[in-house]
Amino acid sequence: MRITDGRWKGRKLLSPGGRVRPTAEEVRSRWIALLAPQFQGEAVLDLFAGSGALGLEALSRGAVSADFVETGSGALHALKGNVAALRARPMSRIFVRDALAFVDGLEKHTYAVAFADPPYTSTLASILVERWRANSFARVLSVEHPAAMTLPNGGRRWALGDTAVTTYSR
Repeated sequence: MRITDGRWKGRKLLSPGGRVRPTAEEVRSRWIALLAPQFQGEAVLDLFAGSGALGLEALSRGAVSADFVETGSGALHALKGNVAALRARPMSRIFVRDALAFVDGLEKHTYAVAFADPPYTSTLASILVERWRANSFARVLSVEHPAAMTLPNGGRRWALGDTAVTTYSR
């Protein structure tokens, strides 16, 4: 796994291993490129961060800061290692919290873009969209999910293989 573009292009990332399913590079590259105009010079949020690849890609391509939310010990180890290896600590914060509890404590439009890659076998993606609708903690919420899963209406969806990304905007 590596950073696909920007100032850190080609830099390798640690993967958490275990049951964590990192976003494929092709999906991540397209996803970040589509949203890059939304986060240039802005703060982003990486929910269910895993290795931190989404937030780190955003930093590599022009976001000024990234907050990462993760609870898994293996993922946290990889995330902290990746932030350190890229020397991204000054522009990063890592929160060891449940993602839904974290967003419940946010104010409106705290972030330009919030990326989310919740566990594929859960209903967390749909729950997160509803929480965002109740309190738009980011101007844009973009969620990765299985292509076979349908998220609540109102988002723009694209798919690549068995992976889909649905993006909601305010």
